[in-house]
Amino acid sequence: MARRELPLVLAVVWLAACKDDITQTRPPNPQSVSVLTQHNDNTRAGWNDRETALTTSNVNPQQFGKVLTLTVDDQVYAQPLVAGHVHVSGGDHNVVYVATVSNTVYAFDGDDGTLYWSKNYSASGMRPPRNTDMTGACGGSYADFSGNIGMVGTPVIDAARQTLYVVARSTDGSAFVQHLHAVSLIDGGEVSGSPVAITATYPGNGDGSVNNVITFDGQRQNQRQGLTLVNGVVYVTFSSHCDWGPYHGWVLGYDAGTLQQRVIYNATPNGYAGGMWESGTGMAADAAGNLYVVAGNGTVGDSGDPTSLTNRGESALKLVPSGSTLQVASYFTPFDYQFLNDHDLDYGSVGALLIPNSSYYLTGGKDGYLYLLNADAMGGYQASANQVQQSVPLTISEMHCQLTYYRGSAQEFIYVWPENSPLRAIPFDRGSNLLDRQAELVFSAGGPTGHSGAMLEVSSDGSKDGTAILWASYAVSGDAEHDVSPGILRAFDAHDITRELWNNRQNLARDGSGMYAKFATPTIANGHVYLPTFSNQVVVYGLR
Repeated sequence: MARRELPLVLAVVWLAACKDDITQTRPPNPQSVSVLTQHNDNTRAGWNDRETALTTSNVNPQQFGKVLTLTVDDQVYAQPLVAGHVHVSGGDHNVVYVATVSNTVYAFDGDDGTLYWSKNYSASGMRPPRNTDMTGACGGSYADFSGNIGMVGTPVIDAARQTLYVVARSTDGSAFVQHLHAVSLIDGGEVSGSPVAITATYPGNGDGSVNNVITFDGQRQNQRQGLTLVNGVVYVTFSSHCDWGPYHGWVLGYDAGTLQQRVIYNATPNGYAGGMWESGTGMAADAAGNLYVVAGNGTVGDSGDPTSLTNRGESALKLVPSGSTLQVASYFTPFDYQFLNDHDLDYGSVGALLIPNSSYYLTGGKDGYLYLLNADAMGGYQASANQVQQSVPLTISEMHCQLTYYRGSAQEFIYVWPENSPLRAIPFDRGSNLLDRQAELVFSAGGPTGHSGAMLEVSSDGSKDGTAILWASYAVSGDAEHDVSPGILRAFDAHDITRELWNNRQNLARDGSGMYAKFATPTIANGHVYLPTFSNQVVVYGLR
């Protein structure tokens, strides 16, 4: 039988139609939500309530999975950030920004993965520090990082200025410097005044002081928390590398427009330690510019007085800007702080949050407790018992994890998943302003082990039933404290966490992400989940 041929004119028309279909521009994403700071906003609640594409019905193994892989040059400790309506490459796009421990920032199209720009911000003639450069940390065998220690704390974006702020660390093997960079979202170029070297001095006779002055140490001070931007000031906080002293808990504030240093605060000027890290969660802030943070192991009080506002290690702090420093407006220190110090059970190992539209600050530590505090009257220090809003015992193991929050149409929940413990959804009762342990939901079918709990986020379309999803990332095996371990991403119905919707190991060949990024939070925005990893990539999940 002879082969039928299309008439020439019809063939040309058919080919042209096929070409138009093939080259048709991808339709724009109907969502353009921004995530400009660690855990979404300065409450650090970790809730994107404007997610319209992902629901409890379509996040399943059949419809949801890996859609993109964004390749970068090193491990990703920082949470990826997303800016919507960025005018780049001739149009307005959702752009995801990724910072790596090699001091490189990448700007990818958040919907199709196009790389718009990437730039390295190591100081001229220098490289990122490595774990082996921390020669005195952990007795000389420092393994909290497995390689480079460049950009670690999550950056922050000022949408009005179209500027991203990030701290880069550099060394030539002997000198160690840290710089705050302010770079353009459009092309990565440094803005006027950027970068600025991070330096500081503070009066005090504490650890490492010389002539009653404490000087910031660019090698020993670990910039681990996410940056905080509030009322035109970029705040940067610091902890340590494996308690390698001398070090202190510092809060430094820089003018977002000029990068001039405006604020210097030291939590333990007449003592030692007091580092701030909260499992990578950023320092919280309210609209008035008050700051909320927890300082870990360190000196409590001064001159034999544990209630002195000087030296507030092992304490939750409400800090109020006052001239060129911060004043402690309120604080809470556990009654057994000396025991916690002696046994390295840091208060502040848990990523804390301000419960939205309330006066409460929820914190936690390695002692296995959550502490619910009145943000304006935290409880101070009492030798016999803690005078706080509520103490919530969760586990006998340590806790290194991030808290997350969601408010539905009928209930609101706090979610927490420490290592070696089940996932919990604990209702917050607005009548009593307490966490309701009697009504909590528990998921105990597997979970994080070792020394890293889960990093949590929630996405929903407001409070609509059937849209709220709890996302959890953690090491599926091994001990992520000192090992690079394989990771897992799981999705649960946020109204009923006993119902798992999906995880990326159900179809490992298709959806696997590689190695878990310790304390690096996934970002949910515009129908996508951006999962940072230690496999030199950010894996993007969405509807397939």
